[in-house]
Amino acid sequence: MTQETNDEQKTSVLDHIRELRRRLLWSVVVVVIAAFACFFFVEQIFEILKAPAGDIDLIFIEMTEGFTTYMKISLVGGIVLSMPFLIYQFVMFVIPALTRRERKTVFILLPVITVMFAGGILFAYYYLIPPATGFLLTFGAEVAEPQIRMSNYVNFITRLLLAIGIMFELPIVTSILARMGVITSKWLADRRRIMIIFSFVLAAFITPTPDAFNQSIVAGTMIILYEISIWLAWLMQRRRTAAATEPESST
Repeated sequence: MTQETNDEQKTSVLDHIRELRRRLLWSVVVVVIAAFACFFFVEQIFEILKAPAGDIDLIFIEMTEGFTTYMKISLVGGIVLSMPFLIYQFVMFVIPALTRRERKTVFILLPVITVMFAGGILFAYYYLIPPATGFLLTFGAEVAEPQIRMSNYVNFITRLLLAIGIMFELPIVTSILARMGVITSKWLADRRRIMIIFSFVLAAFITPTPDAFNQSIVAGTMIILYEISIWLAWLMQRRRTAAATEPESST
């Protein structure tokens, strides 16, 4: 009996590994296809990325820098375009471990996850990057002329866009965890002070400018998102409690 149980456990682990490998393979294929499609519009995407910095002249100083920068733009564009599919693959991998009600909650929130990621990117693009690049490009310009490498600029922009996009997923992730009973609104509220400090520390790393204005924008956004997370966690708790008491009330 023990041997049979061990064999079943090994089979189950192997099945999970095969499933994970299959979904990772499909995710890579979709990202590559999306990146390949983005390569045909890489110049237009590059101009879009340049727009928040205003009228800026970028340079490259290495033979392969232009090509590798275009490839990176295509790859990041492919990841962004593939994000709904990537999220779907992750959800479908973990869905067997959830209950029926938890699955319903996850599927309802699935489109919201994509919308929040896109909202984070738009927020960074329109409200964070313009003042950040304006500060960096004018700081020290009275003593030297800035000559920005295209690879350096693209790395800065794409890192900031992806970081803020992922940051905007916080309320959705906490909602799912609260619906599953992993965390509670009280647990989040008790750690509010720690989160405020952490927000400013993280903002100092995310924001490439040393001025308090841009760091406060990022930190303030994270704090607001955390407060929204507490409220959503409380709402999910109420629904979870109501769902748990339904059978009792019906009997």
